[in-house]
Amino acid sequence: MRVLIEPDAPSVAARAASLVEGLVRNRPDCVIGLAAGATPLAMYAELTDRLRALDFSRATVFGLDEYLGLDADHPASCALTLGAHFIAKSGIHPSRVHLLDGTAQGDFAAYCAAYEESIRAAGGLDLQILGLGVNGHVGFNEPGCGLAGRTRLMGLRRSTRTTNALIFAPAEVPRAALTMGLGTILSARRIILLATGPAKADAVAGMVEGPVSALVPASALQLHPDAVVVLDEAAAAGLALAGDYRDEAAILMKLGGLAAI
Repeated sequence: MRVLIEPDAPSVAARAASLVEGLVRNRPDCVIGLAAGATPLAMYAELTDRLRALDFSRATVFGLDEYLGLDADHPASCALTLGAHFIAKSGIHPSRVHLLDGTAQGDFAAYCAAYEESIRAAGGLDLQILGLGVNGHVGFNEPGCGLAGRTRLMGLRRSTRTTNALIFAPAEVPRAALTMGLGTILSARRIILLATGPAKADAVAGMVEGPVSALVPASALQLHPDAVVVLDEAAAAGLALAGDYRDEAAILMKLGGLAAI
C-alpha cells in the first residue's frame, strides 16, 4: 500500500485525478470502477475540468454499489450521483456504463453473479476508485463482512445508517445495498482510495497500520500489490508513520514510480 498525504481536500482530488488521467492516457480502453462517495466526487469534478484534453470515450465503467430500493432517478442513488457528477460529462458511451440496479428483486445471487460476469467480460477492472466509511467500510462491505466476497447484497450496519440519516428522511434510510465485494475490489489491477477530514482519521489508521481484519474491511487493501491511498492532513492525523509515508512518496515521485499503471 502506498500512502500519499496532501495538504488539503482539493489537493487530494487533484492528485487522484492525475493518477486516473495517467491511466486513461496510457490505456484509453481502460475499465474503471466508480465510487459515488462525497470524497471521490471532488476528484470527478477535477477530471471533468480536464476533459478538453482527456478522452474517456473508449473507457468502460462499473458502479461500485447501490442502495437497495432506490431507482436510478432517486436523488440519493449512486446511479444518479455518478451520472450527474461524472458519467454524463465524460463522453463515455452508454453501452460502456454498467451500474448496479437498486430496484433489483428476486434472485439476488444470480443478479450479482451476472454483474461479476460483465466485469470479467470487459477484461476485469484496471482501476477501482474508493472512498472510505467512518466505520472502515469500502463500497458497502461493512464491518464483519468476509474479506473475499464478490458482488452481493449486504445489510448496512447501524453506524452507516446513522451517517445516512443526514441525507434520508428517518423512515427512508436504506437498510441494505448491492455492492462489489472485497474480492471483486481486490481483483482490480490498481486501487485508488481517497479519504479526507478528521472524521476519517481512525478508519484510515486502522486501514493502513492496523491488522487485516473483517472489523475494518478497508484493511484488506494491505493485501493488494498496487493500492494507493490519497489523504489530506486531517485524515492522516492518526498515522504513526506519516513522516515515513511522505518521505517514501517523495522518492517514488522522483523516480516516476507513482505514474505507471
